[in-house]
Amino acid sequence: MIDARELVALQRHLTTAAQRTATQAVGVVSRGALQIRRDWSGRWSGHGHIPALPAAISYDLTSSGLTISAEIGPDKERRQGALGNLLEFGSVKNAPMPGGLPALAAEEPRFIAAIADLAERALRG
Repeated sequence: MIDARELVALQRHLTTAAQRTATQAVGVVSRGALQIRRDWSGRWSGHGHIPALPAAISYDLTSSGLTISAEIGPDKERRQGALGNLLEFGSVKNAPMPGGLPALAAEEPRFIAAIADLAERALRG
C-alpha cells in the first residue's frame, strides 16, 4: 500500500501557492509591459517625421485564471499608430527601425528575475 498523504499535501500547497500569487503575477506582467512600452516609445522618440508615433504605443493586459498576457505595440487607432508596422519592419524604400524587439530583449532579464522571485516566494509560502 502506498501512503500518498505527503503527495496530496504538496499538491494542495502548490495549488494554493498558484492561486495566491495570481494577483501578484498580474502586477509583474503589467510592470514588464509598461517598461517595454516606455522603452519602445523612447526608441522612436525624437524623429521629426513621426512625432506622434511614440505616444501611439500602448499595451493591453489580459488575465483569465492563471493565464496572464500583454499585447504591446502601436495602436492603429491613435495618431500615426498605423505607421508602426512600416517603421518596425521597414519597406522596399525604408530600412526597418526596430523598437519592439530591442525593448523586449532589454526587459527580458528583469521580467525573468521578477517571475523567478515571485515563484520562489510562493513556494516558500
